[in-house]
Amino acid sequence: MSTRIAFLKGHGTENDFVIVPDPENAIDLPPAAVAALCDRRAGIGGDGLLHVVRSAAHPEAKDMAAEAEWFMDYRNGDGSVAEMCGNGVRVFARYLQRAGHAAEGDLTIATRGGVKRVHLAKNGDVTVGMGRALLPGGDVVVSVDGRSWPARNVNMGNPHAVAFVADLAHAGDLYSPPPHEPATAYPDGVNVEFVVDRGPRHVAMRVHERGSGETRSCGTGACAVAVATARRDGADPAVTGTPATYTVDVPGGTLVITERPDGEIEMTGPAVIVAAGEFDSAWLEGVLA
Repeated sequence: MSTRIAFLKGHGTENDFVIVPDPENAIDLPPAAVAALCDRRAGIGGDGLLHVVRSAAHPEAKDMAAEAEWFMDYRNGDGSVAEMCGNGVRVFARYLQRAGHAAEGDLTIATRGGVKRVHLAKNGDVTVGMGRALLPGGDVVVSVDGRSWPARNVNMGNPHAVAFVADLAHAGDLYSPPPHEPATAYPDGVNVEFVVDRGPRHVAMRVHERGSGETRSCGTGACAVAVATARRDGADPAVTGTPATYTVDVPGGTLVITERPDGEIEMTGPAVIVAAGEFDSAWLEGVLA
């Protein structure tokens, strides 16, 4: 017998997500189901899926339940599991507010990248404490259509390769992952950001997100870009003792990233819920058959 399963659709700077509320972790969402839901022609459509589960009900989040009631079980659009998604956290927080699980002000959200601190502002913006960046050593090179660039290896709980280019068009179509060397640098795949300067402390980027292709925005990617740009500019807050704030334009809007002298990074931007509805479990079972 088929059942109706609730979903919502939301986006953060046009990085869009299917949201599936499931407090008790009762809905089975194998990779093929996630991919079907995220399909833009045959499903609901999204760059990824936000599975909303109480931390205490999920085996990967039980240890974080004392710090954060809710766990963002995030999946890429192809169904693969990801550690973190910065835009996703903002949209997740907006959903919790809409559902009455959170109020304006501060809250915490558990993710595979750890517990994230979030602030829901009166003006509608959402600020997420993204933690500290790790800067693994070793040279990395990314390539597109015969061009190659050195890339900064930045880990924001998920891996990024940040390349500074003369023109964002040089990134190509970004349908498939840009090749990188050495191949062993990212054994689980990598998000690749291409960056140009727009002005003082102001850059623009395009991104290929592993498992999703080019997306309109990537929150962890914008943080990685700000960190890489600060190092390039000689503005490492740990060295200068002064916070570094960068405006990062993405195809879907603008994010503001601040890195503090202690290494903590904050990301501020919009988060919008655009629709709510239901899908039939029989449809999903048919897709998976």
